[in-house]
Amino acid sequence: MTKLSNNIPKRIFDTNAASFQQTALEVFRYQFEYNSLYRKYCQALNINIADIKTVTEIPFLPISFFKTKEVVTTLFEAEITFESSGTSGMVNSRHKIKDLAIYKASFLKTFAQFYGNISEWCIIGLLPSYLERKNASLVFMVDELIHLSQHANSGFYLYDFDKLYDTLIKNEKEKQPTLLIGVTYALLDFADKHHMNLNYTTVMETGGMKGRLEELTRQEVQQRLKQQLGVTDIHSEYGMTELLSQAYSKGNARFSCPPWMKILIRAEDDPFDITGADRLTTSYKSGAINIVDLANIYSASFIATDDIGKLYANESFEIEGRLENSDMRGCGLMIL
Repeated sequence: MTKLSNNIPKRIFDTNAASFQQTALEVFRYQFEYNSLYRKYCQALNINIADIKTVTEIPFLPISFFKTKEVVTTLFEAEITFESSGTSGMVNSRHKIKDLAIYKASFLKTFAQFYGNISEWCIIGLLPSYLERKNASLVFMVDELIHLSQHANSGFYLYDFDKLYDTLIKNEKEKQPTLLIGVTYALLDFADKHHMNLNYTTVMETGGMKGRLEELTRQEVQQRLKQQLGVTDIHSEYGMTELLSQAYSKGNARFSCPPWMKILIRAEDDPFDITGADRLTTSYKSGAINIVDLANIYSASFIATDDIGKLYANESFEIEGRLENSDMRGCGLMIL
């Protein structure tokens, strides 16, 4: 029986470049034993666990399994079940969470890595479509950031754009660092109504143009937001219901991951042809995106997504779109 030596859930966030592969292989063996769905998937592929020596040899579970199966490692009563958004008639992904403390540790440590001390920020969430449904992981994360910031103006704003404008103006006058994190269509609606010149506000889009008649590329969205809100860069978050970790871009279209999360590229015509950044023979490689998220210790840490993109030698990555015939995602990023 495989055990989590030295309590991996606590060691996940101490992972670094040197220890990543060893920890990932340990998590793989653990999930092979205690996740019956993943084990059956590996067995269907005739995987011999003893043959797996590197991360690129690990089987990656198709993300679609979160729509149709219960993806859990060990048996447990979930503290919460996160559910993805979806259009009418679609089957939403469901992610059962055994230990919310792991999710909190993941996004708080990542925020600190990219943006510093949460107590120095005012956090404003513009996520109307997510607030209107239950169990959105993005809302849970932003709500926790709002609470921990302890700033009087931190909070969620639905459709009261005038109040949001007044809040941002007040923060600007006070030179208060502010994070405005919003679903893309809501940010565009706000920016169309209120043109501003923001110097102390970081604007972050999370994706989400679903249901809009107007189709815009990310470059077009960000250029419009930059012009109307008077900011130099638009930041972006790459996350999804099936992950307990997030990657961030600070405006250059390239995302970076925390140390316990890694992006790999698989060939679109061969799901077992997988390349990590350390094996690139050119400056970048394009293909479908696989994700290792060690924070997913109690679900699935090795996921083959429906996104396509580029992986660079420094482990940064870009999102270029979606595989054909894949479902549209509420948090999905626009096609470039």
